[in-house]
Amino acid sequence: MIENAADLTLDELRLALAPAIADSAVFDGWSDAALVMAAEIEGVDIDVARLAFKGGSMEMIRAWIDGVDATMAAEWPREKLGQLKIRERIRTLVQFRLDAVTGQEEAVRRAMAIMAMPQNAAEALRIGWRSADLMWRLAGDTATDYNHYTKRTILAGIYAATLTQFINDESEGKAETRAFLDRRIEGVMKFEQVKAKLLNSERETFSVTRFLGRLRYPAQ
Repeated sequence: MIENAADLTLDELRLALAPAIADSAVFDGWSDAALVMAAEIEGVDIDVARLAFKGGSMEMIRAWIDGVDATMAAEWPREKLGQLKIRERIRTLVQFRLDAVTGQEEAVRRAMAIMAMPQNAAEALRIGWRSADLMWRLAGDTATDYNHYTKRTILAGIYAATLTQFINDESEGKAETRAFLDRRIEGVMKFEQVKAKLLNSERETFSVTRFLGRLRYPAQ
């Protein structure tokens, strides 16, 4: 039961009710039936619950993901993650998200199907970007150049691919998903190392054209 449900704002109610909706979505999908079931279980007025989620299934899914984001940030603040290497920070955050929805695989599967619909694609991208951005910020990333965007795009892709593996993984303790995630992160780390070497090489390479230009047009 949600304590003092009648005193919550609609934003607070969405976050509080979303986990119960996800539990119901395992059986009823992200539907009004799931919303009603969750409201009854949590002692929330059904009309108020419908008002909170008047945006329908995507609003339910977004609230569920927002809740996971908030819990992840509370459990793994930047100071705590700072004790780990960068690859372990990312792996830890992604694994935390997977652990948070273990047992709700069917709800995840149905959510991904809804988010993949053409009319929901733009919102799905925003949701994925926001979660990836939060993970990188918790991991201590402060990039403001193009790396800011590439890191988040790559991480969003890794997370989506890992979720697909996760919902179909029947191995003991989701071992196959853990191995899949480790391989993907290792691949990204190698890519970042190669990219850094290439960029440093470009900066350190002697340019005859630039040198001659400086001779002809010396700095004032």
